[in-house]
Amino acid sequence: MPSNVAPAPGTGTSSAAGAEAAVPAEAVTPLIRGIAVLRRLTDADGVSSLSGLERSTGLARSTVDRITATLARRGYVRLDGRDAVLAPRLMELGNAYLAALRLPRLLDAHADALADELDESVSLAVGDQDGIRFIHQATRRRAMSLSFRIGDLLPAERTAPGPLFATEWGDREWARWRERRAADPEDRGFPAVPARSRPIEYGEDDRNDEKDRIGANRTNGKDARDLVDGKDLAGGKELRVGKDLTVGKGRTAGGPEEPGADRGARRLPTLGDDFEQRTAEAREAGWALDDQLIEPGLVALSMPVREAGRIACVVSVVSHTSRHTAADLRDTLLPRLRKAVAAMERELREAQHAESATPTPRTAAPSGLAVWTGASKQELGREFIESLARGLTVITAFGEGRAELNLTEVAQATGLARATARRALITLEHLGYVTAHDRVFRLTPRVLGLGFPPLSRTSLAEIAAPHLTELSQRLHDSVSLAVLTGDEIQYTGRVSTSRVMSVHITIGTRLPAYPTALGRVMLADLPEPPLTELLPLTPRTITDPARLKAVLDRVREEGYALVDEELEVGLRSVAVPVRERGGRVVAAVNVAMHSSRRTPEECVAEVLPELRAAVGRIEEDLWVAGRFRRVPRT
Repeated sequence: MPSNVAPAPGTGTSSAAGAEAAVPAEAVTPLIRGIAVLRRLTDADGVSSLSGLERSTGLARSTVDRITATLARRGYVRLDGRDAVLAPRLMELGNAYLAALRLPRLLDAHADALADELDESVSLAVGDQDGIRFIHQATRRRAMSLSFRIGDLLPAERTAPGPLFATEWGDREWARWRERRAADPEDRGFPAVPARSRPIEYGEDDRNDEKDRIGANRTNGKDARDLVDGKDLAGGKELRVGKDLTVGKGRTAGGPEEPGADRGARRLPTLGDDFEQRTAEAREAGWALDDQLIEPGLVALSMPVREAGRIACVVSVVSHTSRHTAADLRDTLLPRLRKAVAAMERELREAQHAESATPTPRTAAPSGLAVWTGASKQELGREFIESLARGLTVITAFGEGRAELNLTEVAQATGLARATARRALITLEHLGYVTAHDRVFRLTPRVLGLGFPPLSRTSLAEIAAPHLTELSQRLHDSVSLAVLTGDEIQYTGRVSTSRVMSVHITIGTRLPAYPTALGRVMLADLPEPPLTELLPLTPRTITDPARLKAVLDRVREEGYALVDEELEVGLRSVAVPVRERGGRVVAAVNVAMHSSRRTPEECVAEVLPELRAAVGRIEEDLWVAGRFRRVPRT
């Protein structure tokens, strides 16, 4: 199985600068600039002013405007006044990588089951150069819970998976890691983690003693090999050091003093200094610990999941020191983690056997890109950048059964000319988003860095919000999103009008489901809807269970519900369901108004088509966002 580590420009600042100086002659400059804008938006947690993008990218404002207009046309960003906001549809780029990788589809259920069994957070991660990226998170809802997101990039040396991936590194990977450590001494290139400027924590009474013990251990012939799980076997005190630990300016532990060294300067070991030693221990043990390397209180235990002899991913159990110490996490949970890893590896073997028996066609149907770009160019004129749109589409050519594609297959999947596809692939390879081997291209984990982290926590209410606003502005009526909780609906999204007489309901409000249009479209999806305690709220409220069941049957068949003055006299509303990828109804959207505004017939003729179109757009975004994660309903 090909390695997950991409031989592309590194995460460190010096590597990035070197890469910038060596842009291939055939690279697509608009694609490079467009990806730079997406990365800045990702680093800004998904939203930035256009002037902020101008400053952070160094691009001209006119260029930023053209890029964001193109991305908005693609559905990857939303322009909200002077701000650019990442949109859920951008996640199709990361989805292409995750689908090609196969691991989330095969292993997510195992990780979720392990999290339920242990009542701890469980994550899956892959290696990305000298860092790691999460591809799945099964978190526990607690006051103190894991905040990492799918796609977040962490420095390898400050994680439990890092030493395991590093066991497969060669000289080039180690050299890149050392270069990045020197160029980015505080891990500023990893926004998902705190800076590593803080030293490893010691008790106040032990600080001076620890400095002396480093030298004493050297004198007595001890080095980091005498440290097991972070503890000195002789002294029993925690100490995370490596053999080449720097203890003063120009000086390494046990080594000669360099010219110009400041003899008075001394420092405690900083986070990650012992990474090479931890890697050696992980190679021997087959597992690794993170004892508060990311931040105080966070501990993790990791094991590799192998396929065809190589590490496919690493599964980690993550906890807090209020629940487990690192040693307790290892002693208590390692046997169950080993059992889960064995099941995951068995799943991968069976999948590989099935895929070998029935190979999936590698090429996809043409994407219709040419027609779409032509229409977009005609509508936006020079504000639309065709080469940017085409280059990003190349990423979506990859997917399940299409993990490795040659140039011809990419061109066929996108409908692009071979020369155009080739230039886009050269650009993406330069930027580190694809690798090439024997004329075959493969996506790298870096693709997840294009918007996936901030978007991976998006709720259904957040996905629906801009569509609700647009619908309300179009119809000049109140629009709501609600979910079903038992026999009640709960409002999770709301856009009101400013009429003298309008419907005023706040987010979080609960109402009985049976007399509402929102409730009926959701009840109609249930095999046995709760139809008890049907109280007459108005003279028109349906309270007979048999009659209400017949109404729900009609709602199920027609795909919408219209309720006329059954919840409140004068209130009329029409609603349609919101369905997830599998077709299950997860929410509903309605348009509500005073009965004097429109007749029931006008609601069906004028409001219902607009409502269905808006819900269709919500579902499109929901299906993209929910392909490899559970989208919270609220």
